[in-house]
Amino acid sequence: MPVKKSPAPAKKKRVTKKVPLRKAAPAKSTVAKRVVKAAAKKPGVKKPRGRRRPVGPEAVHEIFARFQKDNPEPKGELEHVNAFTLLVAVVLSAQATDVGVNKATRALFAIADTPEKMVALGEERIRDYVKTIGLFRTKAKNVFLLSQELIEKYGSEVPPSREILETLPGVGRKTANVVMNMAFGEPTIAVDTHLFRVSNRIPLAIGKTPLAIELGLEKIIPAEFKRHAHHWLILHGRYICKARRPECERCLISDICTSPEKTI
Repeated sequence: MPVKKSPAPAKKKRVTKKVPLRKAAPAKSTVAKRVVKAAAKKPGVKKPRGRRRPVGPEAVHEIFARFQKDNPEPKGELEHVNAFTLLVAVVLSAQATDVGVNKATRALFAIADTPEKMVALGEERIRDYVKTIGLFRTKAKNVFLLSQELIEKYGSEVPPSREILETLPGVGRKTANVVMNMAFGEPTIAVDTHLFRVSNRIPLAIGKTPLAIELGLEKIIPAEFKRHAHHWLILHGRYICKARRPECERCLISDICTSPEKTI
């Protein structure tokens, strides 16, 4: 007799549990931004509403009158013996401290204080004297080349023209302004990092570039103060109105300054 096959067992249906969907976590970049933003907030410092306005003409006059009374004849801190060594010192001072430049140039200027002596020294030996200064290779090359150019085009004299100075190797607008002011007595305004910060912080002139600050200050500084204006502002930024911790308790103009970073 044929054998009966037993029916195949029925297949069990798979039961799938529905897992509730979770909300996607915010992107890391968004979280990071929030953390950075929160960390950047300083306790006790209120963010000024709207755009800050520069102080008025009377305040500007008072600021520079106080600077003048405190320091009637401010001087630049780069050591030099003539217009040529001043030019070289300022070229070397880009992205370097005046103290560091002075240490390097004392020995250099003792043997090379004219364009002819600098060219005779040669680029390689100039490099040896200034190797403690940042970007010394490029700066040594520029010092050698500008010395050559002064000999060939200007009779070894530093030209009393900002436009001509800016054509020399390694010389930008700030360098030209310093030379015009210190060597030739012109009321130019050389904008360095200190002056840029101070002008925006008080604020005197507000700007996003050194040129904007320079042109802004030229419009508002009274003629009687222009000759020394940039020295006062640079020294103020270097020793009092510092980037990280302004020493407002020592500031001559703290009652006029409207900076939200004031500590008094």
